[in-house]
Amino acid sequence: MFEGFTLTMREGEGARLRVRHGGAGPAVLLLHGHPRTHATWHRVAPLLTAAGYSVVCPDLRGYGQSSKPATDAEHRPYSKRAMAGDCVALMRGLGHHRFAVVGHDRGAYVATRLALDHPEAVRCLTVLDAVPIGEALRRCDARFAASWWHWFFLGQTDKPAERVINADPDAWYRGAPEEMGAEAYEDYHRAIHDPGTVHAMCEDYRAGLGIDRAHDDADRLGGRRIDCPVQVLWATRDDMIDLYGDVLAVWRDWAGYRLVGGPIESGHHIAEEAPGELVTALRDFWSGSPPAAG
Repeated sequence: MFEGFTLTMREGEGARLRVRHGGAGPAVLLLHGHPRTHATWHRVAPLLTAAGYSVVCPDLRGYGQSSKPATDAEHRPYSKRAMAGDCVALMRGLGHHRFAVVGHDRGAYVATRLALDHPEAVRCLTVLDAVPIGEALRRCDARFAASWWHWFFLGQTDKPAERVINADPDAWYRGAPEEMGAEAYEDYHRAIHDPGTVHAMCEDYRAGLGIDRAHDDADRLGGRRIDCPVQVLWATRDDMIDLYGDVLAVWRDWAGYRLVGGPIESGHHIAEEAPGELVTALRDFWSGSPPAAG
């Protein structure tokens, strides 16, 4: 994987991150989702470096081989604000003070918080298969609860999910090497069999139900918006349309500058299933070619 990339450990803001980086040119930060590691981007990152971009792919704090800070009662160390702080420190340490950010799944929440909290650093934002956490919970109904019940299961503290997951991680997560690629699967498989990583991933969800929602709600009530171009992409074989109908409409109150987006023919893991189509959409967005959406 990642031929020509450097694999190293770098300092975030309160966590030590495992990161792959390579290429030269405008900087792009790629943020994975749950329960993946940075290896989910192994089909996308080389296409971007070949196209003239400098690409950075970290394991988010708590995930993969990045460090797993001790938590607190509010799960603040696993808030998306804390993870976004890691990303800014990481990119500045690599010499990138302004960059594009792409986030999938849980990484999309980190990317969104990064754009909100650090507008001076984020040139443009792409989110894959996500709406802001506060929006998802504010709009939660029976359909959402039935489809995304794992949010509430992983977020429990009185009856923690770790015991269930650690009893049989393969049965719980069910990744497949033929879909992910053999090396990416090995990296993911190692992570889900680490109880410390499983605990940290649950902490991510606990933060999502509490402090992350509070941060999003405060921004919404205060009229705070993302001050850079925003691209929203969703997989045709996922449930974003079923849950939200007009996905871009959900984002219009958040994107204060320019909003574009649309579907990609894929299942949920777009970077693994449709890397070429994703890279084409990203490059079109970065070049400014897509029309404004509504």
